[in-house]
Amino acid sequence: MPARIISQAEVNQLLAMPACVDLMDQTLRTLTRGGAVLPLRTMLRLPDGRGVFGSMPAYLNPPDAIGLKALTVFPGNEGTRFDSHQGVVLLFEATHGALTAILDASSVTAIRTAAVSGVATRALANPDAGDLAILGSGVQAVTHLDAMAAVRTLRRVRVYSRNAANVARFIKDTAGRHGVTAEAVDSVEAALHGADLICTVTSARQPIVERRWVADGAHLNVVGASLPGAREIDSDTVAVARLYADRRESLLNESGDFLTPKSEGRFGDEHLLGEVGEVLEGKAPGRLGRSDITMFKSLGLAIEDLASAHYVAARAAELGIGTVIEIGGLRHED
Repeated sequence: MPARIISQAEVNQLLAMPACVDLMDQTLRTLTRGGAVLPLRTMLRLPDGRGVFGSMPAYLNPPDAIGLKALTVFPGNEGTRFDSHQGVVLLFEATHGALTAILDASSVTAIRTAAVSGVATRALANPDAGDLAILGSGVQAVTHLDAMAAVRTLRRVRVYSRNAANVARFIKDTAGRHGVTAEAVDSVEAALHGADLICTVTSARQPIVERRWVADGAHLNVVGASLPGAREIDSDTVAVARLYADRRESLLNESGDFLTPKSEGRFGDEHLLGEVGEVLEGKAPGRLGRSDITMFKSLGLAIEDLASAHYVAARAAELGIGTVIEIGGLRHED
């Protein structure tokens, strides 16, 4: 059977951020409507702690497809020529179970993760929010700038990272993008001062955001800490925020930003008000007032990779992009 291989550059060419935001909106709605089979991801941690291998399978209908993302996460790659997230997305059709496409996972992950934050921002942030703080300066910082610009009109962008060289590169590469040029600041506090949109895309393991720095009315997309032992946000901020997730089960089992303050007795599971898809479908309350602090905790879902891969593969086939190989899968008759 033929399968199409789609490279990092080709994914970037075919998966534009505004289209991906709308695609992720529909994907989260499908999850809420019961159209997904989504086991928790499995994680293999290297003994010395330098990296993680993750396996994320899913089924989604529509589009009636099966997928698996196999991904490595090596935070130490920051500052090297290697992305911290590398791997592949395998796409299968769900009639005969045939493999149809193999896609670069780092580009899919970079775009769809930010696009989901865009969906959450569109649903939860104040309509006139546009003062953006980005904590972190890697790939996700760039894609989150694009995602925020896709759903809100940006007035100002400030970025903070411990890596000055990465910050300089981020500012150079994104200068004038979406009508704004990011400013480098020398502290988290300076980045957050007056910000009404906050995206945390760091490799921090301990909280870097303190409640006293977060303005009333702000919306936070908390992306970087995706393990039970890692946090970006302090307990005080999480406790006062109206909290949402991409998926309830993922947050309750995998998010250090939730599990640590819960273990401190700050709140129980009921502090999670709903999934973003539930807000979109009118099954969970969203923002109630301008002064609310809303927080979206992103863990990343395999259906987001699957939907993105299906969309990209369909466009690639239509445009003749990618490399088609014969990989087998047909019955051999005697």
